Amino acid sequence: MKIGVTSVSGQLGMSIAKHLIKEIGKENVIGIARTPEKVAHLGIEIRKGDYNNRNHFDAALQGVTTLLLVSGMDEPQKRIEQHKNVIEAAKANGVKKIVYTSIVGDAEKNAFSPIVQSNRQTELDVQNAGLDWVIGRNGIYIEPDLEYIDTYVKEGEIRNCAGDGKCTYTSRGELGYAYTKMLLESKHNGQVYNLVGTPITQTQLADYINQVYGTKLIYNGVSVDEYATERKKELGDFLGTVIAGIYEGIRNGANNIPSDFEKATGRPHKTPLEIIEAIESK
Repeated sequence: MKIGVTSVSGQLGMSIAKHLIKEIGKENVIGIARTPEKVAHLGIEIRKGDYNNRNHFDAALQGVTTLLLVSGMDEPQKRIEQHKNVIEAAKANGVKKIVYTSIVGDAEKNAFSPIVQSNRQTELDVQNAGLDWVIGRNGIYIEPDLEYIDTYVKEGEIRNCAGDGKCTYTSRGELGYAYTKMLLESKHNGQVYNLVGTPITQTQLADYINQVYGTKLIYNGVSVDEYATERKKELGDFLGTVIAGIYEGIRNGANNIPSDFEKATGRPHKTPLEIIEAIESK
């Protein structure tokens, strides 16, 4: 069985590929990337695959039995068509199973909702492709907060519009483990899993970071409009709106949901503190 992993040059795709290599060996994992030379260090076969180019995937999926489709990063309407390119190529080239990395979130009530809607459409496209399928809905990665620590320390605070809302943070390492199980074990076929961890507030997040990193951060909650204005000024309209929408969703409870992680993996999700400690120790 050959398993293909799209967007293997990205951090999630790479985590999944590394977990797969441990389980089934390098010879059974095929990485697909828009820029193959970026991931030559993985030591697996790398094939070129740009989501905008259906022909790439007709070639890249030759001999692939099971495909991990990592959700694209483009604007919502573009990503629906990009994903369709991969799904149609999978159908035409003998792929038997697609596992798709979707996201949790509210499809209607905040500025992040258009992205959630596009992922829900791809979920339907995968489900209707006539192949075996599994869908994971990823929680928010905790890594960006840890990568941002220097800025947090400089500012003395974690500042966003999440308020007292709880977020079920996960990590790319936990997701890599979960998707490997979903790819390899047929008992997951036909399932949609919320791949999330323990719900915590931003104040709790700050406390955990302080415990592990010895910082003295506080959480400072601001209004949705104020935070959106700040993010758009720093990151541009599209990305700033998306980031503000994510925290607005947390504020409104969109990320405080039950976890299916143990169903997908056979073990509990690591706690936020365990994840932060593991990342800090690397």
